[in-house]
Amino acid sequence: MFSSNSEIRYTLIVAAAGVGKRMGLSYPKQFLEHNGKPLFINVLEIGEKLKLISDIIIVTGKELKEEVKNMCEKFKITKVKYIAEGGRERQDSIYNALKYCDKNSIIAVQDGVRPFFKEKYLENALNELKNNPYIDGVVVGVPVKDTIKVVNEEGIIISTPVRSTLVAAQTPQVFRGKILIEAYEKAKKENFLGTDDSSLVEKYGGKVKISLGDYGNIKITTIEDISFLKREGD
Repeated sequence: MFSSNSEIRYTLIVAAAGVGKRMGLSYPKQFLEHNGKPLFINVLEIGEKLKLISDIIIVTGKELKEEVKNMCEKFKITKVKYIAEGGRERQDSIYNALKYCDKNSIIAVQDGVRPFFKEKYLENALNELKNNPYIDGVVVGVPVKDTIKVVNEEGIIISTPVRSTLVAAQTPQVFRGKILIEAYEKAKKENFLGTDDSSLVEKYGGKVKISLGDYGNIKITTIEDISFLKREGD
């Protein structure tokens, strides 16, 4: 069972290996600033503040590791244990970060480009896992507002899922270390590519629960998101 005693380590992995191609940026999107700080620093500061988190692993591009290290020193982020090298896909990046994690730990994965990420999201997810020994992970998410259509390659609608059963997954996503690491190892062997951490755990039989987040916990992905970021910063 999940425990808050000293025998359990709580590791936060911060994914900051994006390159910003979809946004047409000349620099990685995690270096976009919000409130005078790079986006990923806002995330790291929450991990630094939360007492339960014992160490942080950042995953970023090989050419950015030194700059990320300097940023951590500048903003006094002291819990960073390793800066892992990013891979071709997000899944490859997290796989690289997991090499530095203990299977007996609790591992939280957080996108480095969610500038409105709040401490309560991580605390709530950890508490959900702590209080339920029958689940393997917790994902922060929100109910889908729009009607979702499943389409074929020609764009023809083939089905409409029941909206009340749909949730948009966000981060943080929190898992028992052994379960998450083994899921990533199996996916690597089978060349399975998921769209988030939970999808790997689910594929290999893990039970994952949703913890309610809020609609403001957006991931900066498109050029429109930059405009939203600027409005929020005004």
